[in-house]
Amino acid sequence: MTTERRMPAFDADEHAMLEGWLEFHRQTLAMKCAGLTDAQLAIASVEPSPLSLMGLVRHMADVERSWYRRVLAGETAPPLYWSEEEPDGEFHFGEADTWQEAYASWQAEIEAARRNAADFGLDDLSKGRHRRTGEQVSLRWIHTHMIEEYARHNGHADLIRERIDGATGD
Repeated sequence: MTTERRMPAFDADEHAMLEGWLEFHRQTLAMKCAGLTDAQLAIASVEPSPLSLMGLVRHMADVERSWYRRVLAGETAPPLYWSEEEPDGEFHFGEADTWQEAYASWQAEIEAARRNAADFGLDDLSKGRHRRTGEQVSLRWIHTHMIEEYARHNGHADLIRERIDGATGD
C-alpha cells in the first residue's frame, strides 16, 4: 500500500476546504500504518490501554459509518467491531483479524461517507440524529467533528508508530 498525502488547497471554498482537510487526515492515518506487519499494527500503545494502529483504523471505520451512514443519511448500519457488550471491540483482536480486512472495511466506509456527503450541502441537516443528544446535525458539523476526530487519533498514531519502529513525522 502506497499512501500519498495531499495538502488541502490554500484558496478553496469552505466545502472543498473541509473535505480537503478530512482527506488529509484520512491519508495521514494510512501513512502512519504503512509498511508494518499485522503483528506490528496490533501492538498496543502502553499498558493497560489496548490502543493500536489497527485498532485506530477499525475505530475510524466505525466512526465514519456512524456519522455518514447512520446520522447523516439515516441508514440502518450496525457497528462493525464494537457492541454494547464490548464497547472497545475494535481494539480487541482474534487470530483471524488482519490489516487487510481492517483497511478494506475502513476504505469501504470512507467511500460510503463520500457518497452520502455528496448528497448534502454544508448547511443541510442530517436525516438521522445525534446518538447522545437526539438532534439533527449539519454536514458542516459532521465534517468538522471528523477532522477533529482524525487529528486527535493521528496524534495517538504518531506516538504508537514511533514506539513500534522509531518512525516519526507529520
